Amino acid sequence: MDLTEPKIPEAPASTGHPKQLYMLFFAEMWERFSFYGMKALLLAYMVTELKFDEPKGYAILGSYAALVYTMPLFGGVMADKYLGYQKAVTFGGILMSIGHLVLAVPEDWSFFYGMAFIICGNGFFKPNVSNLVGTLYANNDPRKDSGFSIFYMGINIGAALGGLLCGYVGQQINWHYGFGLAGIFMIVGLIVFALGKKSLQERGLPPDAAALKKPLLGIPTEIIIYGASLLIIPVIVALFHRYEIMDFIMFGLGAVSFLYILVTAFKMDPVARYKLFAALVLISFSTLFWAFYEQNAGSLNLFAMRNVDMHAGGVELPALSVNNFLPPAWVIALSFFFAWLWPALNRRGMEPSTPGKFGLSFVLLGLGFCVFYAACKLGSDTGLISLPAFILGYFFIICGELCISPIGLSMVTKLSPARIVGMMMGIWFFASAIGEFLAGKIGALMSVPENVVDNPVLSLPYYADIISQIGMYSIGIGILLILISPLIRRWMSDVR
Repeated sequence: MDLTEPKIPEAPASTGHPKQLYMLFFAEMWERFSFYGMKALLLAYMVTELKFDEPKGYAILGSYAALVYTMPLFGGVMADKYLGYQKAVTFGGILMSIGHLVLAVPEDWSFFYGMAFIICGNGFFKPNVSNLVGTLYANNDPRKDSGFSIFYMGINIGAALGGLLCGYVGQQINWHYGFGLAGIFMIVGLIVFALGKKSLQERGLPPDAAALKKPLLGIPTEIIIYGASLLIIPVIVALFHRYEIMDFIMFGLGAVSFLYILVTAFKMDPVARYKLFAALVLISFSTLFWAFYEQNAGSLNLFAMRNVDMHAGGVELPALSVNNFLPPAWVIALSFFFAWLWPALNRRGMEPSTPGKFGLSFVLLGLGFCVFYAACKLGSDTGLISLPAFILGYFFIICGELCISPIGLSMVTKLSPARIVGMMMGIWFFASAIGEFLAGKIGALMSVPENVVDNPVLSLPYYADIISQIGMYSIGIGILLILISPLIRRWMSDVR
């Protein structure tokens, strides 16, 4: 078997970052504005406007989020084998723009179809814009984790603005105006990428331009890929109507992905094999992280509306805007610190290994939920927790996120052979998909009966018990990961 990897041009090591990073930063920033702005509205829109019962709302939200992060498996493979990263990002951006604008149409059919377009588009856009960042650095360039942290800050600037503005417009003015605002900024992100992609030069071009143009039944391969993607949309709509079968799909695909990585690893030399084993373990643990973390877009949205005192300075703040602004706002505030922290610790020989950072992420996440639980106990008489406690809990949760999400993106590009980086990035996001799906099931455990939703004293216990369990389980998993991190570190060989 030929183990020679294709040469990917990389930016020379220096004290700064490649200029292309900032183009990708802004393209992703506006795309995430649209994505998270829309996501902030989904559960509340289903429960309050479409009058879905809470378990159904959680199930559809979990299915949507799971499919959003499953499609990168398909989009990553198509980019690796045929399209290249640049074409995949462009096509994905077009589909997502259509999806957001469809959601803005106030018709019954538009809700599921709009989400279906966004799901397909995200599958091409999300993994491949991250892969483009990876091509800017050599694997052992000490700036790589820092570069991904900066890129991750761009994601969260967009998410903060999207959650704040779309959350306000949707909740306070009109839900469909909120969806439409998200669509406008998706188009802005697509324009930024289209204008700046020439600076990427040969990075992310199709691996075989001739094969992409090769006709099958008289139709070029590239057009077949685009057409097949569009045919997936009605299938996704059908799944929303039969969301019960998502259990079989998600867990079945999870088992197939796990076995695929194992089989692929055993076809490689020992060093590459154990690197993939390390990636597999870390990707598997990340599933649990996202199952806990993604309560933000689900149960914590309703928790904020019902059980958080949103008064500040005599003004009542809109709960959806606050809840969806806080996580990315904390990321923005902390990203420069973490981007500085890892290289600074590296120079002193004190930087935690990647498995150690993963373990720390769970501990910090658990501390955040423990803060929420303590606030619930203190506020049991009124049924409301204080806004400062809500903010503090998110501080710890986001510190945990910054120890896993940008580090995980970097880890995938460092541990994966170059010819399957896109596929492995897709599997990384698929682990997030399973986590999002599980998050919907965890959120459903906090469903509040309709007769007590307007009574915070009675609704608070439905949240407090599960929040405490999330906190304790997360801390326990983090300690376990820290204990086994030396073994995973040995599997990673020369990769930190």
